[in-house]
Amino acid sequence: MTQPKKLFIKTYGCQMNVYDSERMAEAMGGQGYVQTDRPEDADMILLNTCHIREKAAEKVYSELGRYKGLKSDRPDLKIGVAGCVAQAEGEEIMRRQPLVDLVVGPQSYHRLPDLMARTSNGAKALDTDFPEEDKFEHLKSRPKAKRGPTAFLTVQEGCDKFCAFCVVPYTRGAEVSRPADRVLAEARDLVERGVREITLLGQNVNAYHGHEKGLAGLIRELARIDGLARIRFTTSHPNDMDDDLIAAHGDCDKLMPYLHLPVQAGSDKILKRMNRQHTAEQYLRLIERLRAARPDLHMSGDFIVGFPEETEEDFQATLDLIEAVEYGSAFSFKYSERPGTPAAERPQVPEAEKDDRLQRLQALLTRQQRALQDAMVGRELGVLFEKPGRMPGQMVGKSDYLHAVHVAADGLAPGDLRRVRIVESGPNSLKGVLA
Repeated sequence: MTQPKKLFIKTYGCQMNVYDSERMAEAMGGQGYVQTDRPEDADMILLNTCHIREKAAEKVYSELGRYKGLKSDRPDLKIGVAGCVAQAEGEEIMRRQPLVDLVVGPQSYHRLPDLMARTSNGAKALDTDFPEEDKFEHLKSRPKAKRGPTAFLTVQEGCDKFCAFCVVPYTRGAEVSRPADRVLAEARDLVERGVREITLLGQNVNAYHGHEKGLAGLIRELARIDGLARIRFTTSHPNDMDDDLIAAHGDCDKLMPYLHLPVQAGSDKILKRMNRQHTAEQYLRLIERLRAARPDLHMSGDFIVGFPEETEEDFQATLDLIEAVEYGSAFSFKYSERPGTPAAERPQVPEAEKDDRLQRLQALLTRQQRALQDAMVGRELGVLFEKPGRMPGQMVGKSDYLHAVHVAADGLAPGDLRRVRIVESGPNSLKGVLA
């Protein structure tokens, strides 16, 4: 029998890239490829890239350099670059790294098998278009293999906000929403294969308009699917958090009490420079409304320190906002220029000041995260178990609030949803016993 070809995918960045990598693997599976976790064994290496982090493109070029020896030893090895760096860099990737056979943007990966076919005679293949057709409808159906208890499901892509620091509108394009019936069909398929929790994904997911009642309407329809126990969504923009979606946090039991709602800064001057189109006060009033609907809601956020022209007073306003909100978790970064974005052309904050501010901000966020986590001790929480832990007889899962929870008990299996009494709080996780 002919041995199947092997595909190695390295995924960078956000949950949407994780979802995209799964779909690319499925597309190539239809061409006879099976996945491997060793690039040395692969017939095709695919880097699914992200342009958000600092020096993202240089990290991709560095990774590609590691494969020169493999390509020299096996000239038939195909190497591709996908995702947002592929969209932004295009032909430059092939110019700088001739070992690359194909480059495909995030809106065109449904064409991956055709691009691979073009490379069979040694040609190069490039596709960074924003095609009119729905890429999701051109992908092969997911195989009916058993899935883990959690899954990502992309419902929206692109962004129309044009924040001054962000490349997403240029690499992912304008906001596009998938029709609700197609999302619901994919969700039912996932549940049939063992998924109990679905996280809805979008660059600006609460701008979803594929349902006549928006994201809240989609969530309420998903909640009617038997076997689906939990629903989450990420990432949101404050300006698209409408009344119905706020209400859903209080009246939809399957929507988990955890919300990632980036604000980026607490200074109105910096928010305006960022083109966030809201003020700090508007954000705080929105949090009040959300917590009125769901008092135990845990908030997560994103913060950028050292944005161009940020003063110490501006930074202090960010710390004040964090104190007011009390975040359960957050992601924080030093500002770094993204070529082609408006902020890259402005006067930059010295690196030492960025470092100092980031340390102070992260110290505050860590204190808040630990305090809210410690407050879980003695409480009874729902935990969806996902996998065995490091210790014999231990299982690990996620709480309603997305905390990692470890439990040692007989008879637990991935996919079990149980009540757990929390007995201990560690640095990054909770320990519990079955209630």
